Amino acid sequence: MSSIILDGNSLTIEQVVRIAREGVKVELAPEARAEIVKKRAYIEENWLTENAPATYGFNTGVGKLKDYKINQADNEQFQLNIVLSHCSGMGDPASEEIVRAMMAVRINAFCVGVSGLRIEVVDRLVAMLNNGVHPVVPIQGSVGASGDLAPLAHMVSVLIGYEKAEAYYKGERMSAPKALELAGISPTKFDLKAKDCLALINGNSLCAGMGSLTIWDAEQLMKTVDAIGSLSLEAIRGEQAAFDARIHEVRKQPGQINAAENVRRMIKGSRRTSESARAVRLEDDILHPVHHARVQDQYSFRCLPQVHGSCRDQLEHAKTLMTRELNAATDNPLVFWNEAGALEFLSGGNFHCEPIAFAMDILAIALIEIGNISERRLFALCDTTLNYGLPPNLAGRPIGLNYGYGILSTAAAAVASENKTLAFPSVADTIPTKSSQEDHVSMAAWSCRKAQQVLSNMPKIVAVECLLATKAIFLTRDALGQFALGAGTQAIYDAVSDVVPLQEQDGYMQDQIVPMIKLLTDGGVLAAAEGAVGALN
Repeated sequence: MSSIILDGNSLTIEQVVRIAREGVKVELAPEARAEIVKKRAYIEENWLTENAPATYGFNTGVGKLKDYKINQADNEQFQLNIVLSHCSGMGDPASEEIVRAMMAVRINAFCVGVSGLRIEVVDRLVAMLNNGVHPVVPIQGSVGASGDLAPLAHMVSVLIGYEKAEAYYKGERMSAPKALELAGISPTKFDLKAKDCLALINGNSLCAGMGSLTIWDAEQLMKTVDAIGSLSLEAIRGEQAAFDARIHEVRKQPGQINAAENVRRMIKGSRRTSESARAVRLEDDILHPVHHARVQDQYSFRCLPQVHGSCRDQLEHAKTLMTRELNAATDNPLVFWNEAGALEFLSGGNFHCEPIAFAMDILAIALIEIGNISERRLFALCDTTLNYGLPPNLAGRPIGLNYGYGILSTAAAAVASENKTLAFPSVADTIPTKSSQEDHVSMAAWSCRKAQQVLSNMPKIVAVECLLATKAIFLTRDALGQFALGAGTQAIYDAVSDVVPLQEQDGYMQDQIVPMIKLLTDGGVLAAAEGAVGALN
């Protein structure tokens, strides 16, 4: 497994996922290493003196204490004090994949070459990541303003080998010195020098790492929901005209064009979505005693490309913002060469996580909307006024004795509504902190966590849609079995029927929905679809 080269310019979301989940190792690009070393050499030669000008966090206090001078003789203690005082996180530990993503993003930020810390510090963080030393990082405590101060301080407490800090090593939680020793990282105790600590803790890395993982998973979900929506279209014998490429090309929205193409590919070869199939009157069709051309379906089916596509476009926007953040220098102050070949320290606000907060709030809203329209489709599958003759509640014969899926569809509605309460954008909230030195904050960490909560709810909704669409096709097999499904939709139907017992009679619902959710979250639904029709947009 080859290493990923970090250069501060080309890190992708996919690479973050590989580092976080597959344990891929990282190394510094030679040119990035050289620039870090060159800048630090200049700093040590010219700035580590008592008469150096006041520079934030270098020879001054931090935050509201920025006007207090720090003597060079006290700087190592100052670095340690910052770590200890900033280890103020709360709540459950972040998952190891989030911590790995955070570490990778932080290392890549240093590779931009404007942080001013020592190369030994960067190498030690690389060693921790590559050898599986994963700091215990409480997930709560960042307001996404001066970066992710508390979470990153917990990371640094392990890096310095502080005896009360903890890390996971090979799945076991232990003291930081023990984890470092077992991983072969020495010395276990490591002192920070001027500027090291501020470079380590003052950045967006928790949010950027967590957000990258969410965006990656959301992208897979978007494709999966296009495929499942296609299966629901088959279940109601829907109209294909709404997915004609000409309609979508004149709208000129790329997400919509891609979603419509996905549906067309999924149902290619379908006869169940033909007029001949719609002409068959099903026994439970209470609204249509005589066949008439349907002309068009309700919006949750007909407008699938428009809604799914709009959500896809928001995802693409979030990806763009996040990819920039993955390759950004986000600490403060930053060091730059001037025209005279000397270094200048510039204080700014790149640590403010506003771009990530917007990205993840927008993504959360897009995911919620996908859940909303999925819930409307699964609702329609159970409703005899909307489903064109499917059994009420998708109950098997005899109906009444068998109840069907009314409560499962209600459970999906409950989850969809739960998601709606998470739609309020965190970025619209702010709370002054640290004596109003941070008088405006982004709340990006909550944006990221909230988007993860929404995403974790999504399989519970769309898995119900997939299960109900499959059951609808199963229940109408005698009346409509002669009408073939599309290649992609048939593949999903087969995949579901392999893990879920399809039968006329009511059965223990957990035996159906649990394997259905697992099939979806393990990627089985998407794999089945793409195995039949190729990679979806």
